[in-house]
Amino acid sequence: MRLVSFERNGRATLGVREGDAVRVLGEGTLESLLALGVNLADYASNGGSQERLAASELKLLPPLRRPPKIICVGLNFADHTSESQYKQPDYPTLFFRVATSLIAHDQPMIRPSVTDSEGLDFEGEIAVILGKGGRHIGKEDALSHVAGYSVFNDGSVREYQFKTPQWTVGKNFDGTGAFGPDLVTADELPPGVKGLRLETRLNGEVVQSASTDDMVFDVASLISIISEAITLEAGDVIVSGTPAGIGWARNPKLLMKAGDVCEVSVEKIGTLRNVVADEAAH
Repeated sequence: MRLVSFERNGRATLGVREGDAVRVLGEGTLESLLALGVNLADYASNGGSQERLAASELKLLPPLRRPPKIICVGLNFADHTSESQYKQPDYPTLFFRVATSLIAHDQPMIRPSVTDSEGLDFEGEIAVILGKGGRHIGKEDALSHVAGYSVFNDGSVREYQFKTPQWTVGKNFDGTGAFGPDLVTADELPPGVKGLRLETRLNGEVVQSASTDDMVFDVASLISIISEAITLEAGDVIVSGTPAGIGWARNPKLLMKAGDVCEVSVEKIGTLRNVVADEAAH
């Protein structure tokens, strides 16, 4: 099932995508359903009304607007680690995103107005949405904790990312974390999204392309390793890493500017599209 979150009459509403239409499931959020332990595939199949809306006319929201946690994984493709001039770590490189950085499909990705920041970069990734949490989750059981998957563009303000050894600020500017358009339930996809093609395009040109098989730490490993330290919760999002091709590593650098169109596609999941816009003057 493909679930979408959208705004209707000023309220967050859920629907299930059916071809070019979205069948309305009702008001509410995926966060609240997941917290209640609802099976999203069953809910989408059996719940809601028969009212259908044209998908092209909806104002989409991120699939989850305020996940309990957004845990991002750096350096999870060896070719990206190499282009970034790091040594490949033998433990996942983890950092957090905040919910206020999130934007939806077809919303503008904001290039910040800070005077020394021209380095808004793209990072196409897969988002893993947890349906149940836990601590010390075994790798063999980890995929049973996944509710579904979506697409993410981890827009990174590079000058700020590298101001300190901690990457947090450069990864959390408002309007830089694109997320969506759909949450595709795990039963629709290969286990752990194995063997899927991830591709990023900037103004129609392919700038990143890799298989999920190239991840250093696969989805099950990430869930298991993170849960050794952190209690995971239903609704948590794990943003699983980007492959080589980032603009900052190129010579000359290829950084996003106002008017650029960035698209991230993941086979069987969908395409996330955002136009870059400059932050409004204060």
